Order: sequence, then C-alpha cells, then structure tokens
Amino acid sequence: MIVARYLCLGVPVLALMGARFLDRSVAGPFLAFVAAAIGIAALDTADLYSFAAVDGTFRGMPVDLWIGWAVLWGPLPVMLRRVLPLPVMLGLLLWVDLIAMPALDPLVRLGPSWVWGEVLGLVVVALPAQLLGRWTADRRRLAGRALLQVAVFAGLTLWLVPTVAFTLGDGSWGRLTGMPAAGLFGVAQVALVIALPALAAVREFVTVGGGTPFPWDPPVRLVTSGPYAYMANPMQASATMLLLLISAVTGSVTLAVGAGLAALFSVFVAGPHETNDMRTRHAGDWVQYRLHVRDWRPRVRPYVPGTTEARLWLDDDCGPCSAVAGFLGRRAPVSLVLLPASGITRARYEESLSGVAAVAAGLERVHLGWAYAGWFLRLPVIGWLAQIIVDALIAPPHLAGTDLADT
Repeated sequence: MIVARYLCLGVPVLALMGARFLDRSVAGPFLAFVAAAIGIAALDTADLYSFAAVDGTFRGMPVDLWIGWAVLWGPLPVMLRRVLPLPVMLGLLLWVDLIAMPALDPLVRLGPSWVWGEVLGLVVVALPAQLLGRWTADRRRLAGRALLQVAVFAGLTLWLVPTVAFTLGDGSWGRLTGMPAAGLFGVAQVALVIALPALAAVREFVTVGGGTPFPWDPPVRLVTSGPYAYMANPMQASATMLLLLISAVTGSVTLAVGAGLAALFSVFVAGPHETNDMRTRHAGDWVQYRLHVRDWRPRVRPYVPGTTEARLWLDDDCGPCSAVAGFLGRRAPVSLVLLPASGITRARYEESLSGVAAVAAGLERVHLGWAYAGWFLRLPVIGWLAQIIVDALIAPPHLAGTDLADT
C-alpha cells in the first residue's frame, strides 16, 4: 500500500511537471485543482468506495491519493488542453480510473456502484473543473468562469474549510443539520444577508471591471460601484462573517479562530500586496478611492468618484413609476439624475439596465440599507421573479407617456 500511495501522488505530479513544457499558465490550472479537490472530497461522502485504515488521511481518504486525484482531474488536463480536446480528455480520465481504481485494492475498496460513481464524478467534478480552468487560462467566457469561481469559493468557504476545522478541532455539522426547519431557514436568511455584498461585488467585477474575484484573473478596470462604493473588501468581509456564522451555529471555536486568522492575513499580508498592485495598475484613481472607502468599516452613503452622474429614466405619466421617482428624489441619491422617460417601455438606468434592475441600481445610490435591497433585487432568480410580478400586477411594459389605463 505504501508503493501505491507513492504512485498515486508521484505519477500525476510528475506528469504535471512535464506538462509545464506545453503550457506555462498558472491561474487556470490552480483553480482547476481547487475545484477538483473540493469536488472529490464531497464525492467521498457518497460512500461509493472506502479506504484502508492508514496514516495521513482526511475523513478516511489518504491525503496523497486525494492530491494526486485532484491533479489528475484538475490542472493536468487543463495544461494539455491544446493537445487533447475536452471530450477526449474526459474519456481518457474515465479509462484511467476504470483501470487504476480496481488495481489499488486493498488501499481502495470499491462499492457495488463505483463505476456509476466515476461517471458522476466526471460530470459533476472533473467537467466543471476543466471548464473553469480552461476558460480562465484562455481568458474566455467571463461570466461563466466567474459563476464557476463563485461555486468553488462557496464550496471552499461554506463546506471544506469548516469540515477541516471540525476534523482537526471541535464543532460538528450535526448541530446545524439537527436544527428544526424554522431554525435552518433563519440561518439561511442570515447567511444570504451576509453573502449579498460578495455576490453583488462579483457582478460588478464582471460587468464593470471585466474580470473576476480571483487575484490572477482580476478586473482590467477599477471598480468603485456597487458594494465597492461602500466598502473596499466586501468579498473578504462576507467570507469572514460567513465563517463566524457557521462557527456559531456549529459550536466550533477552531473555525472562529480560523476566521480571525483569515481576517488578519487579509489585513497584514494580502492587503499590502493588493495596495501595491492597485497603485501600479490604477495610480491616482485608486489612491483617491481609498481616501474615502475603508476595508472593514462600510460607509453609510456611497462614494462616487469625480463628477460622474448616473441617469435613471422613469415615466412621469405612470403612477407607480412617478411614485418611485418621488421616493428616490426625497432621499437625495448620490450623483443620480432622475429624468422623464421617452420612447422606452420600462424604467432604464444608463444604457444597460431596465425595469426592476434599473430601479434596483438607483437604490444603490441612496444609502447602505437601500443598497442591500437593490443588490437583492438584482440577484438572477430574484430579479426575474420581481420583474414578472411588476409586469403582471404593478406597471406592465408600456410606451413612456402613455396612460397605463389605455394599455
């Protein structure tokens, strides 16, 4: 079994080192490795196979096997993407696993459904890891790779890191899963409130900055809108608070300490590096922004740099629309100009947002409380449902200047 463990780690790592001669990218392979490692650890909970009782395991899985498997399903195929297309690579991975897994007995004990488990793993673990790694390495599919990054970071923050803390220290998922339905619903609501700034920040990175949250795949333009108008590090703040929430409901002091260490790392290690990088890339705009926006203490009112004003068009002849205009006007939104609509069928914010999304963007210019409402209304599913309700019950699409009673 010792030889098998050396081979499980050594062969994929040596192959990875050889693949460096074909591809020198870092960001894509690294993200693919993280995605594969999280997915394999989650797949292990399905009891499709078991492992011999050996030293150096994580929840029963030998760590060397875990790392080698993640390399095989993650960075190695990404670095070979110009040689082997994705369908061919997935077929090769299935072929390798079908041969290697039985040969690893008694280190790996296969269950009766292990073949279907391999197919499931390739579909739900290897395929997303490959898409994320390849899109990132080739700078393609910005929205797709950002969405996959959110899924990976969510799995890391909300499952893998707490599970490691429970394994090495104290706490248990049982305290959370054993809560009544009302308690679970309450925890989910609090988690959504905490996560909203991070989710909205990812959207701003994609739509405004042209990049993703991953440090090696950053926005190409300085982002000061959305949550960044209130706080300079909404993603780190949300991640830290989510870890603290999980530690509270699971009773894990270890996880709370880990969250504190992550915050300290962000302040004293990642923070200075980010500051130097942003000063180099964005110079005076970044310095001016940081004079007004802090890392961990949010502003009440948004900071809008310079004299740039956003425009929101609302139909004065539409009762609900004019009511929204009056509501926003009374609250003196920051650098937001309310204009009467003409020639459009829904409210419009600048040239990109319409309907509920346009009004939600206007709310982000009021203060932090209403900004939260705006971020919530712009969540993908929530925004779609809100638009359906508005169209059906409040203000159906109509040409601006037309009385709704005539439509």
